Amino acid sequence: MPRINLTKKDLINSVYMQIGFSKSISENLIDDFFYTVAENLKIEKKLKLSKFGTFSIRSKKSRIGRNPKTKEEKTISDRDVVLFKASKEFKDLVNSKNDS
Repeated sequence: MPRINLTKKDLINSVYMQIGFSKSISENLIDDFFYTVAENLKIEKKLKLSKFGTFSIRSKKSRIGRNPKTKEEKTISDRDVVLFKASKEFKDLVNSKNDS
């Protein structure tokens, strides 16, 4: 099965078709949404979207990694990673057998 990506352009077209805003306004709306989500997550370290899920940031310590081809060891720096935990409603929607 080929991989199908949902792009920002797809989201813009969806808002344009469903709500009727111009493509320019639809693009600004999507950009503002993503910016608000990212900024909130950076500040609060956790963001819950009701009936969708929770994004959170977890800090990972530095560690030794290994290139599987060359077996060369390298230090992987400490960093923050984003985690997502789907809500029960979202899991139920994804697992529903109904195609509507």
